[in-house]
Amino acid sequence: MKPTWRWFGDTDPISINAVSQTGAKGVVSALHHLDPGVVWSGPEIAAHQEKICNTPSGEATGLSWDVVESLPVSEEIKQRKGNFEDHILAYKDSLTHLAAAGIRTVCYNFMPVIDWTRTDTEHRQPNGATCMRFDYVDFAVFDVFLLRRENAKADFPAEVIAEAQLRYGSLSQEGQTRLIHTIIAGLPGSAKGYHLDEFRKAIDAYKDITPDGLRNNLRAFLAEIVPHAEQSGIRMAIHPDDPPFPLLGLPRIVSTLGDYKAIGQMHDSPANGFTLCSGSLGARGDNDLVDMFKQLKDRIYFLHLRNVARESETVPTSFHEAEHLAGAVAMDDLVCEIVEEEIARSHASGTPFEFIFRPDHGWRLISDFSQNTLPGYPCIGRLKGMAEIMGLEQGLRHAMV
Repeated sequence: MKPTWRWFGDTDPISINAVSQTGAKGVVSALHHLDPGVVWSGPEIAAHQEKICNTPSGEATGLSWDVVESLPVSEEIKQRKGNFEDHILAYKDSLTHLAAAGIRTVCYNFMPVIDWTRTDTEHRQPNGATCMRFDYVDFAVFDVFLLRRENAKADFPAEVIAEAQLRYGSLSQEGQTRLIHTIIAGLPGSAKGYHLDEFRKAIDAYKDITPDGLRNNLRAFLAEIVPHAEQSGIRMAIHPDDPPFPLLGLPRIVSTLGDYKAIGQMHDSPANGFTLCSGSLGARGDNDLVDMFKQLKDRIYFLHLRNVARESETVPTSFHEAEHLAGAVAMDDLVCEIVEEEIARSHASGTPFEFIFRPDHGWRLISDFSQNTLPGYPCIGRLKGMAEIMGLEQGLRHAMV
């Protein structure tokens, strides 16, 4: 397993020099300053790659840019409206330039409007650490009473609406503002967020797009992109919905094993692959991560390894980020399957094979509180998670040998 680290570029308070001290062998990054639909030029890619691979004084960091996360798919492409054809051409050009730079794995998502969704980024643990949490009732407060989305009440059980009404009644103006900002803050690493009115308009743009409609739009996107990616030697790796159930009346189409299989069949090519995010998928009790890996492993090109503590087995449910080796996901069983597959492929080909993974998210711990890192991306919390996963891997590998 090749450990990598997500780095957000010049604005990231965790320097590349610090990343090189974590034990990571590669970096997951993107040109976050560019808007969706814009071409990633060769010179801009090269400049970012240079920052990863070499220090300002020209010394090698020992790191490589292994995965792009993300080359964003614009809302125009997801809706197939406006300038979507120009955006697809720009996407192809960006893939060409990434391939020329030797970067061959591209993680992307097809979630409408917002990326991962949480209601609290500083949920306190008994030991004083903090983590991110999705509270289903708090989300209902936002959707029904703050956003005031039309017919929102119909999407929640009656008991959830009743509890949400009580919470809304006791929520201060500061609390309302914090909840709104947490949910609509925008993509990690992006300067773009939403104001509430803009957010309503963005959601309204999907009012006539059903889940099947969004699947058709993804199919059309893949029909354009996958042949180009295959020709360029690029492996596309779609990321699952986070959380993996419908929110805000928006369609969700990458939440279950069936969803993944359907996407694989949309364009049957090795270039049409998957990111397996154990934390995102683990928020559903009916997702068996070990089984998903077994069934999808031939097309899994990137792994996000993290854990969640589900607060019920219903779908949807509240959940919070757990320590990497604790929580609802059987991380030991999952890593065991990953290692076994690596060994089998290495023996079959005669050359070493390893999956690329990164420790996704992490608790804010110790000196993390003195750094203004992005929610979910502290240094010590992720370093702890990566060390635990690497230790688990080495123990399993030793036992197998």
